[in-house]
Amino acid sequence: MTSLGSLLCALPLATQVAAPTIVGPITGPGAPALESTTFDLAPFGYREQEFFIAGTATTYVGDVPLSSDGKWSARPDRTAAYETRLLVRRPTRTRFNGTVVVEWLNVSGGFDAAPDWIATHTLLMREGFAWVGVSAQHVGIDGGPPLYRNLHLRAVNPVRYGSLVHPGDSFSYDLFSQAGEAIRRSPDVLLGGLRPKRLLAVGESQSAHRLVTYIDAVHPQARIYDGFLVHSRGGDAAPLSEAPEPGIPAPRVTLIRDDLDVPVLTVETETDVVGIGFLAARQPDGRNLRTWEIAGTAHVDTYLAVVGRADDGRAAVDTTYLPPVQSILDGTVTCDRPINAGPQHYVLSAALHRLAGWARHERAPASAVPLVVDPGFPPRIRRDDLGNAFGGIRTPQVDVPIAALSGSGQTLDACERFGTTIAFDAATLARLYPDHRSYVAAVRRATKRAVERGWLLRIDAGAIRRAATASAIGRR
Repeated sequence: MTSLGSLLCALPLATQVAAPTIVGPITGPGAPALESTTFDLAPFGYREQEFFIAGTATTYVGDVPLSSDGKWSARPDRTAAYETRLLVRRPTRTRFNGTVVVEWLNVSGGFDAAPDWIATHTLLMREGFAWVGVSAQHVGIDGGPPLYRNLHLRAVNPVRYGSLVHPGDSFSYDLFSQAGEAIRRSPDVLLGGLRPKRLLAVGESQSAHRLVTYIDAVHPQARIYDGFLVHSRGGDAAPLSEAPEPGIPAPRVTLIRDDLDVPVLTVETETDVVGIGFLAARQPDGRNLRTWEIAGTAHVDTYLAVVGRADDGRAAVDTTYLPPVQSILDGTVTCDRPINAGPQHYVLSAALHRLAGWARHERAPASAVPLVVDPGFPPRIRRDDLGNAFGGIRTPQVDVPIAALSGSGQTLDACERFGTTIAFDAATLARLYPDHRSYVAAVRRATKRAVERGWLLRIDAGAIRRAATASAIGRR
């Protein structure tokens, strides 16, 4: 077993992260721009405020090529001035639990989006987390490839965001460190006086790739964050440096370094494992590493794309029984099949809850068996006779199914990461569930197992059971 002393000796000594200047709260004109939930937070005891931070950011370079094991040695290199934004959501009536979730905002759509806030906001608000979204990347502020959609901050509100300056994504890692340092040093300004005890960094998809690079190269020096939730990464990582700075690409397969001094929980969907390359980057769980692969899930699903934006937590929202969704991207694309309606948001909330406890030195989350994958080109997830995956984290949606839930199966390119939901016909449902009571009983058993193993929180398990009881499954 690795001792704490030998672990710390394996990592570089921490270097001091610069504390940026804070401007704000910003009051206008207009409102903060972010693809996120759409309801007012105030009735739920939360306040939203926007701030700008400004200073000098640094790039990182390595003296040797980056290795696949993630044990990178990087040093600061060039500097440039910057000004970016933080969006803060903090409890005002709910008791603050001491943890700030800091989300690396996603820019895959050509604008800032907060997919992990959307997926876990009901957990965050009921448990008293504070949340900070960081505009860490150039596209979110200034736009650019590959989409050039003119939905970036300076385009949607040039007056409010006209002062922002981003020197390029090579500086994004230090920007993210400085955002965390600002939260730690200036809670009276950014958090209304709340005292943070720990910071958890989270990021989904493209942002998860940035976090892998941050963990491997920057965290050993910065030591700003107390844990990381890496959500839906592929097998590689983001470049350590890129144009207009000299390029330093990550290896095609990049692991998360296994000598970390803080916990990292990686959460993967079926799409991520076989669709965007995570299979090649699987690694054993370790002292501070866990990987959860969730059966029946897609990279983007019904909750994340549609339902979660309006879910204020006052009604039990279980996508299992909702009408099928085929229209995506604000109605601009209609998929050939209904998109995935799986349980990802429930498991992701449990993951964030467990990570927060782990960072408080409570018991580590349980290890999970991986999804069963048949080798080949391309590799495919092995499925049962009903079309659902073997292995992975199990929930009632896959163990007591009313549909085949998959992270693949679409034919349109725009829909390929949204997965599919293929509802069972009446004959199949009747064979599986002779009556409503048997269906509800099976759901209750499955939720009990999932709670005991740590895959679901009790409050979400209760919502799943209530939705099953109110459903028409098994009624004749």
